[in-house]
Amino acid sequence: MTARFDALLFDAGGIFVVPDPVTTGMVLEPLGGTTSVGRLVRAHYAGMAAIDASTREHDAESIERISWRPYRLAYAREAGVAADRCDEAARQLSRVFSAFLWKFVLVESVSALWRLHLEGVRVGIVSNASGQIERTLAYEGVAQVGEGSGVPVVIVTDSHVVGVAKPDPRVFDDAIRAMGVDPGRIAYVGDSYVNDVGGARNAGLVPILFDPYGFHPDADCERIASVHELVAMMDPRTRAGWGSN
Repeated sequence: MTARFDALLFDAGGIFVVPDPVTTGMVLEPLGGTTSVGRLVRAHYAGMAAIDASTREHDAESIERISWRPYRLAYAREAGVAADRCDEAARQLSRVFSAFLWKFVLVESVSALWRLHLEGVRVGIVSNASGQIERTLAYEGVAQVGEGSGVPVVIVTDSHVVGVAKPDPRVFDDAIRAMGVDPGRIAYVGDSYVNDVGGARNAGLVPILFDPYGFHPDADCERIASVHELVAMMDPRTRAGWGSN
């Protein structure tokens, strides 16, 4: 794979954290849904594909501009809830969903983030969030700016804090400056085609769609199934002298 990036920016939700499957499993089990952590993690990506599709159908500019009911319906179906009970499952899921539900750590992605850090790659996070994401990532040992139990990163941008959200390119402004390289040499990795691929393109970044279960087979952008795949894409010439972030 061609080494072509000097720095990486990531979304947080869907890359490093997903909705807590213990909570969603407790909600869905009485309706016939699974409590399998693996299947409930997969259900998140089914939900993201569904809300991306619904956003395009409604000609909306962002997944935040429409109801997240399509996400919850797809999540329930993927979790094994029968079709005739998915409406009720979606209603029940809506009662537990909040910004603070996004706390289940994807350990494989975090281990890949450590690999990238130890290779000297400059890394940052840009997330549509509610003012909580920097604290959540630090508390869960995923990442933080400076010292901590997670991976040191250059910057964490929360859309609520900066007042603009993906796919608006302005949400990336601080992170692009912090990376210190041309935007065309920065990849942005996210799990929403509408928000993340669209936002990256608007900002002049290179979009990479995180699609671990193949729910976006027709996406007109590069897709990866694991954050570990990014290691081979980094230009080793840019690492010298960076050391730690």
